[in-house]
Amino acid sequence: MKQIFKQFYIGDNKIKLLDQRYLPRWIVIAIDTCIGILSLFLTFFILLGTPIQFLEVIPVPWQAGAILAVNVLFFFVYKTYSGIIRHSTFTDILKLAFSSFSTMLSVLIFNGMHALVSEEGKVFLTTSVLLYGLLSFTLMLLFRVAVKESYQFLRSSASGSLKKRVAIIGLDDHTISLGKAITTESHLPFQLMGFITEKRDSKRLKILGKPIIPIKNSFAETLTQLDLDGVIIISGALPGKIKNEIIEVCIAHNKQVFNVPNMETWNKKEDIQNQIRPIEIEDLLERTPIEIDNELIRNDLFGKTILVTGGAGSIGSEIVKQVAEFEPEQIIILDQAESALHELEIYLQLNYPKLNFITELADISNMYRMGLLFSKYSFNIIYHAAAYKHVPLIERNPHEAIYVNILGTVNLSILALNHDIDKFVMVSTDKAVNPTNVMGASKRAAEMYVQSLQNEKGVRTRFITTRFGNVLGSSGSVIPHFRKQISQGGPVTVTHRDIIRYFMTIPEACQLVLQAGTMGNGGEIYVFDMGKPVKILDLAERMIRLSGLEPYVDIDIKITGLRPGEKLFEELLNDTSTSMPTHHPKIMITKVPVVRFEEFKAQVKQIVKTATKRKDEKVVKLLKEMVPEFKSENSQFESLDGPKDVQLHKVP
Repeated sequence: MKQIFKQFYIGDNKIKLLDQRYLPRWIVIAIDTCIGILSLFLTFFILLGTPIQFLEVIPVPWQAGAILAVNVLFFFVYKTYSGIIRHSTFTDILKLAFSSFSTMLSVLIFNGMHALVSEEGKVFLTTSVLLYGLLSFTLMLLFRVAVKESYQFLRSSASGSLKKRVAIIGLDDHTISLGKAITTESHLPFQLMGFITEKRDSKRLKILGKPIIPIKNSFAETLTQLDLDGVIIISGALPGKIKNEIIEVCIAHNKQVFNVPNMETWNKKEDIQNQIRPIEIEDLLERTPIEIDNELIRNDLFGKTILVTGGAGSIGSEIVKQVAEFEPEQIIILDQAESALHELEIYLQLNYPKLNFITELADISNMYRMGLLFSKYSFNIIYHAAAYKHVPLIERNPHEAIYVNILGTVNLSILALNHDIDKFVMVSTDKAVNPTNVMGASKRAAEMYVQSLQNEKGVRTRFITTRFGNVLGSSGSVIPHFRKQISQGGPVTVTHRDIIRYFMTIPEACQLVLQAGTMGNGGEIYVFDMGKPVKILDLAERMIRLSGLEPYVDIDIKITGLRPGEKLFEELLNDTSTSMPTHHPKIMITKVPVVRFEEFKAQVKQIVKTATKRKDEKVVKLLKEMVPEFKSENSQFESLDGPKDVQLHKVP
């Protein structure tokens, strides 16, 4: 008894009710048994003052003991003690109901059978049995409700001052479910104050005990009248324009904005608190959700053996995750980044336990190693996402771009032909359009190689190229870079005041890669609709404000100048190409001149040979001959282009 007492009080003037994990099961059974005894006494005293008399086949105390024993037996049958009292659910209440009902039914059945076989008649008074069942269930239910509500009250009282006072934007099934999650999970750092809605007839209504707050003249006016620390928005519940307006108002009034994914897409293995996170810049880009033909993609991927190169990278790993949803026979994930490949392996084992996948550590520029892999597996489809992509780094190491971006693509293409691979889908970039840097030019050369190869006789493999711009959140992209700079107190660095970029989320880009892979007969270059271009300076300012800080006051922004090979404006099509629509509104086909394969093959051979000698200037010169539209900007290789024409840039 002393040990039990110490769990709640050890002489420090604090009763540690909230520190207890849960009551031991034997204590729950003991409490329910005591409630059963109390119910028996109440039954006896209620009937004592009525004309109804207890039967005297056996003494009344024995009758009470027998009924209680049957009830305790059903505690164990239905495991009424297994739930945590302070977190009781409908299932726990159902177990109590079954226990009480089974007790009554068992005693009454025994009563009836005894009356049939014995002259003494019934043993138990039917009224007393039914009254006991009703009383015991009611008291046990009230006990659980009282414990649960008391715990919630104590918990909220203890941490109420630390919780953020928030309101949920909108009123529908999803927001109500979210509100229920917030109010029932006491450990969450939020205190729900109500639901903000445009429905003006809801002023006096309450849901979950919280008021429904109608927007009066404007959201800004309504927000200023509420004592809130922030608001919560469910992804996809509001059009992008309206959501952005709400966020701007909240930022202006120093209110935090939290974003929650649609509850149907919640990761059930993840804690609820991790689902509710401060809104980020990715959530603010006005992008229309992409719709893909899942059935068409399933027919393309189901039961196939698929190779994903660069599979541990930002794009490659997302391709792997999306392909996994379409039940392929096997996925081979190839990358030369050991740590990233290992982390992806652990992730897939945890989240896709039924997926048949193998990770292979290899370099695509090693033809011998690639040959062994193609002999080991019978690939049906290749998604080629392996590439060097960092512009300034590649500008200083042009030979490395030749090894990976060009030679690696050549190796995979030749092996795809030799092993009769059905489809080869290459991930390219908008930097391949009118390239101004080595990275973009090397990707354009890779595009040209697979396109020209497609036109050769006897080629059955379908070579498909997909081209898109920057992806949000990919390794080395601008948003994670800005986020890190803001967390370090600044300054945030922008290369040019007028620089703009197209952005797309990683899942969106990969969805369109899979969709484009189902199209065409080979040789096509598919260009994705990237939406509206975003000014990078505006992006930086907005990210600072989302962090609760003021640009140029709390966090400075410095203009550092364009990096080697960097453009002001990216393009998706070059001057010599035309685009045609496809049956998917977000995907277009670009038609560009195709070079003769034999001539281009000879050029590839020459540039690879030069790259092995690390003669970078000669490498870039040969690359400019292969890709005539390649004109270096802000680079040490500008002198290779000769005199420059003055060009006027226009913002798209």
